[in-house]
Amino acid sequence: QFAKTLEQGLRILEQDLAQLKGNVVPGDVVFKLYDTYGFPMDLTADIARERELTIDEAGFEREMDAQRERARSASAFGMDYNSLVKVDTATDFLGYEATEGQGKIIALYKDGQSVDQLGEGEEGVVVLDRTPFYAESGGQVGDSGYLQAGAARFDVRDTTKTGGAFLHHGVVANGALVIGSPVEAKVDAQVQHATSLNHSATHLLHEALRQVLGDHVQQKGSLVDSQRLRFDFSHFEAVKPEQIKALEDIVNREVRKNTPVETEITDIETAKRKGAMALFGEKYGDTVRVLSMGVDFSVELCGGIHAKRTGDISLFKIISEGGVASGVRRIEAVTGEAALAYLNAAEEQVKEAAQLVKGNRDNLIDKLSAVLERNRQLEKQLEQLQAKAASAAGDDLSNAAVEVKGAKVLAARLDGQDGKALLALVDQLKNKL
Repeated sequence: QFAKTLEQGLRILEQDLAQLKGNVVPGDVVFKLYDTYGFPMDLTADIARERELTIDEAGFEREMDAQRERARSASAFGMDYNSLVKVDTATDFLGYEATEGQGKIIALYKDGQSVDQLGEGEEGVVVLDRTPFYAESGGQVGDSGYLQAGAARFDVRDTTKTGGAFLHHGVVANGALVIGSPVEAKVDAQVQHATSLNHSATHLLHEALRQVLGDHVQQKGSLVDSQRLRFDFSHFEAVKPEQIKALEDIVNREVRKNTPVETEITDIETAKRKGAMALFGEKYGDTVRVLSMGVDFSVELCGGIHAKRTGDISLFKIISEGGVASGVRRIEAVTGEAALAYLNAAEEQVKEAAQLVKGNRDNLIDKLSAVLERNRQLEKQLEQLQAKAASAAGDDLSNAAVEVKGAKVLAARLDGQDGKALLALVDQLKNKL
């Protein structure tokens, strides 16, 4: 792939250099090669140096900044608040113990700008001194819910983090929010609980993958919400059906053991001695949170919200497996009520299929085999009948041939014949004519 990128980039660069006036390659040309064709800037600089040319690095950086600004303006809320919001005070997180709590508004933002007040119907960001809302990190999505400040209510759609400050994204449903006001913060506990079950399941799945596929398996990313879990990992081939079953069996066995999910706050070196695995994309400070599941089964560093016991997961079911990049596979799975709903839907499909062949789930395979065998016999009979029909039609068609300058010519249209029968008929007519 890089060879193709190199070849294409060199071709474009040659065209641009041929039209170059002066000895400096413009920044927009360097950026176009990088952004559109994946051609690295340092490679363009090397080639320019060989031609005794230089590149306009400042112009390239201006183009990069412009692209970053375009990306920010296209984000979900029209602003990348995580980079724009600057709050010196860190938010105290209460979410490990509770889904609701008291807090105070220490900052408000609208359209990326700091404001003193958010009015009814206005979208923005609320920063609290204390919150039970989990901020998106480690693959787990941010919490949703609402903030109540007297008669004012702010519906929280998402929670993110910048530095130590937690950003509550949403809209004022009624009333107005003012800096300094005390608020009652309430997380959607049902959604958070479903999310926590999926997050705990990713830890069990990670260890199961290492047991089934090998120690080379490493987490390459994850996304955990209330509906399902997505887990990306390093592996060199598709996961076989029997391996999928083994993964499910291992995870569900740990679920049935119903062991406590234990957490411990310690330093990074102690965590490493305990055998804790670090998760992809997570940054760790001097103090870390070690999460243990099962009896010496899974030990990982994680700051997310989790189930109290493995049995809370109830049921684990893999619904898809596929490749997302070279050497990276992705598994999607469901737990708890979502897993039960998935299996119930599969059960209904089995029932419908059984009804169509006038059977039940116990004899469905036999019934389907009989239907397929009968279908093969009928297809064979149809082929034989079509061949006979074509042969009979051949006698009539051969008589319809006309002679044109010493050659017999036959033009005819036949409907309802398949390709195989038509080819046989053509061979028959060629012999007769």
